[in-house]
Amino acid sequence: MNPEYAQAFVQLVEVMDTLRAECPWDKKQTIHTLSNLTVEEVYELIDGISMEDWPNIREELGDVLLHILFYSKIASEKKQFSLSEMLLAQVDKLKRRHPHIYGDLKLDDEEAVKKNWEKIKLAEGKKSVLGGVPRSLTAVIKAYRMQEKAAQVGFEWKNSEDVWAKVEEEMQELHEVMEDPTASIERKTEEMGDVLFSLINYARFNKIDPEQALQKVNQKFKSRFEYIEEHADRPLPDMTLEEMDALWNEAKGKDLKDSRFASP
Repeated sequence: MNPEYAQAFVQLVEVMDTLRAECPWDKKQTIHTLSNLTVEEVYELIDGISMEDWPNIREELGDVLLHILFYSKIASEKKQFSLSEMLLAQVDKLKRRHPHIYGDLKLDDEEAVKKNWEKIKLAEGKKSVLGGVPRSLTAVIKAYRMQEKAAQVGFEWKNSEDVWAKVEEEMQELHEVMEDPTASIERKTEEMGDVLFSLINYARFNKIDPEQALQKVNQKFKSRFEYIEEHADRPLPDMTLEEMDALWNEAKGKDLKDSRFASP
């Protein structure tokens, strides 16, 4: 290992220890007061990743790492576990779950590795393949991860056409319930959820990350709408939809020149 890595890590740990001992704000924090801030830091990291903003990624990775050290410091104070215990437990888990690297098992490809990973987790005492999916994940990511984990134990479609047929089936059911004047909002919500779940599954089956796809569309919509705001000759409420749509199409034409929306 590069000795600079160890030296830099030790310096950050020492800064964390100092802040916890001397800073009024840091001294007051608990695992509960930090949790929402940690979520915020992770989303800031994701923003940097989505834009491939490497300076921002470096900064946000540092913030996330600082939070990890913060939790470990609090755990040590409460005599729950030390930083070294946390790190070594992770080392042990990674070695145990990679027997094709640290053992004699032969696995040929990524899918075989993922399937074996789930087998190992069940052998470790997990009660369900889906048990490791956090409850607090966003709905899109949670659906994707549940589908992915189910697929790793064989609960999977045979081909893309079958998955798309399921999407069409769910869309037809949604259309029917939306046209039914007696249908409750709960029923409509359920059918809408079925459509979204099936679309996420179709994306996953075709190796498209639906969360990233939606993030890109959100950014594209934001950029185009902001173009309308910037180029409107009067307040938007005073414009017609046709006038706003004309500006939208101008923005759409400019997307091809914007590297953020270029095809990879």
